[in-house]
Amino acid sequence: MIIRNGFIALPGEDKLIKKSIIVKDGKIVEFCDSPAFAENIIEAEGLYVLPGVIDAHVHFNTPGFELREDFYHGSCFAASGGVTTVIDMPCTSLPPVTSLANLKHKLSIVKKQSVVDYAFYGGVNGYDLENFRSNMRELAPYVAGFKCYLNSGMESFGSVSYEELEEILKMSGELGLPILLHAEDKAFIDEAEARERKKGAGAANYYRSRPALAEIIAVRKAVKLAQKTGGDLHIVHISTSDGALSARRNGASVETCPHYLAFSLVDFGRQGSVLKVAPCIKLGKREKLWKLVTDDVIGFVTSDHAASRREDKETGSIWTDYGGIAGSGLLLPYMYSEGYVKKRIGLRKLVELVCEKPAERYGLADRKGKIAVGMDADFVIIDPSAELKVHGADFLSKGKMTPFEDKVFKGKIMKTILRGEIIYDAEKGILASAGSGEFLGDSGKNGGNNELSD
Repeated sequence: MIIRNGFIALPGEDKLIKKSIIVKDGKIVEFCDSPAFAENIIEAEGLYVLPGVIDAHVHFNTPGFELREDFYHGSCFAASGGVTTVIDMPCTSLPPVTSLANLKHKLSIVKKQSVVDYAFYGGVNGYDLENFRSNMRELAPYVAGFKCYLNSGMESFGSVSYEELEEILKMSGELGLPILLHAEDKAFIDEAEARERKKGAGAANYYRSRPALAEIIAVRKAVKLAQKTGGDLHIVHISTSDGALSARRNGASVETCPHYLAFSLVDFGRQGSVLKVAPCIKLGKREKLWKLVTDDVIGFVTSDHAASRREDKETGSIWTDYGGIAGSGLLLPYMYSEGYVKKRIGLRKLVELVCEKPAERYGLADRKGKIAVGMDADFVIIDPSAELKVHGADFLSKGKMTPFEDKVFKGKIMKTILRGEIIYDAEKGILASAGSGEFLGDSGKNGGNNELSD
């Protein structure tokens, strides 16, 4: 394959560079100025070529919660947005990925569905802590990190206490893997929610049950435990600037999501449960979070994709409405349009936020995240002169509701390419077959061991 005469986002460059890319056996092998004839040429004249995006925080709900989403539909939606690699959370699977046996079960199903490459996180379930140390050791060679919650609303995956988090962070140091933490203070929320449930069932009540202080308290306590234990702590989906600053000043890494950069409490009040997420959308935090993105305080951006059916979002009460957004397919369109095109961030920062930094954080940088010789030939081709108008009904996800409905993004994704194969085309749709995506936890840091493969 040759991608000819596109404007390429090369590592460390602030400007796009017109080059052609030669691909062989799924890898980038050479750059040149203007190649002659080849059998498989993608003409990219006037188009932008970026590395395939890594969405390092998705809930694709397989197995167990497929009524909301499954790995096939979730990965198709991701591919339509230029994502070539996802890392799936352990908690929205049945059984949760808290043991090697559970991971093998999940993999046996997911490997028949995904159209993008994928990795998994292991989890530490507050309802099942008896053997968490041995389970973490068994999982460590095959996962990108371990997820736990200080406040969980899931019946199948419980919260951990601060004392338990301290023990989990000790294991992080032993295993050399990060602990991904949903950081909201459970005691604060339990008290506030009990009070607010008596007052009403609207967006304002939900916000007051888990305001900024719930996140800030949890982050501050967690980073102290990480410092005490030497554990590697990562705060997922940060929604407050104070929480992000506290984390980074104390050695933890941080991610945020497009919905926290795009919306405010006013939007939540207007849209209601379409914008229900946890942590909650906050008041007046958008521009502060954008500044922390530009200042390298927030390391990267993920979608926290958590799709659902309309009936799950419209139960009649904010307390029972499902919390989550179908986001993976909009991660790059949002960051490209609202970040790069609007000059909040430059080209290099855009690529760092959605490609390079997540690859580095989760042990994938030897093959993913950059357009460089020897790397996987993962690309997204963008037409900068076109636009995307968001219609949830067109999503390839099972989730069709979106707070970005009717939003117009500058730039349109024309093709997504995974290891040298076109998996999505704007005119033809998904071209990859279910199961063509590769599991990344069975190679790389595990030395190519295929123990998990049948």
